[in-house]
Amino acid sequence: MIGLLALTVAAAFSGTAIYVSVAEQPARLRLDDKALLQEWQPSYKRGAAMQASIAIVACVLGLIAWWQTGGPAFLVGAVLIILPWPWTLIAMMPTNKVLEAMDAGTSNPQARSLIVKWGDMHLVRATLGVLATLAFLSGSHLV
Repeated sequence: MIGLLALTVAAAFSGTAIYVSVAEQPARLRLDDKALLQEWQPSYKRGAAMQASIAIVACVLGLIAWWQTGGPAFLVGAVLIILPWPWTLIAMMPTNKVLEAMDAGTSNPQARSLIVKWGDMHLVRATLGVLATLAFLSGSHLV
């Protein structure tokens, strides 16, 4: 049962990450430079809190499922679903910090290139989420 919960929560993480990459990011890139940053800043803060919480819950559930079943797929899934944390802290954080420090009240051409870069890096988060979901699916023996 815990394994199915881990699968469900990882799928929610994957869905939100995919949504950001295929819907929200392309839509925001159609905005002018000023509006682009005005949209990204609050969206990032809200999304980061939501996705970070989901990743932690899925990781804990995956570790419990691994402990209960001994199934290595749950351990793999738990590691994969928490990897967006170090990826964000190490690879994405420098870009995030620059974007967060920018004045959203003025047009800044650098914002566009940084948000494009951010979107490319965010694809790694989506990929890790999907891989974790597939690992939990494998461990749940539903395939």
